[in-house]
This record gives sequence, C-alpha cells and structure tokens, in this order.
Amino acid sequence: MSRSRLSAPPPLEANDQLVAAVITAGWAVALVVLLVLREQIPPSERWWIWTCVAGVVMGLFALWYVPRLKRARARSAARRPPESTTSP
Repeated sequence: MSRSRLSAPPPLEANDQLVAAVITAGWAVALVVLLVLREQIPPSERWWIWTCVAGVVMGLFALWYVPRLKRARARSAARRPPESTTSP
C-alpha cells in the first residue's frame, strides 16, 4: 500500500526580541534581589551576583543583536531565487 508523505509544516516564528527582553528582565530582577540581600548571602555564594550580571549583559547584547540578525536573514532571503513549488 502506497502512502504519500505529508509535507513538513513551516517553522514556527517567535518574537525573539520579546523573549530576550523577558529573560533579561528576569536576570535583572534576580540581580536586584541578590544585591538587596547581599549581606545575608555567604561569601562563598556571592558568585551568583556575577552570574546575574553576566545574564543581564548577555541579554542586552541579544536585544541589540537580534534585530540585526533578523534584517540580515531577510536580506539574504530576498537575494535568493524563489524555490519551485513543484515536487518530482
């Protein structure tokens, strides 16, 4: 019995800037909480503060980089010839 295969669904698109902003805000909230409670954190555990700082910095970089990446991908897709929709 011959079964035809269904074509793959198109990839899902997410709002990458919103995702980066929410995650960056989460790191910022964690940083503020840790800074407020800094005196109650044992010195051996204060590395979490720097982890939050790194998360905020990487998130800010992502907020700067993601729009540029999307524009570059759109320019690249516009330069590519259109794919044929017929299958052999």
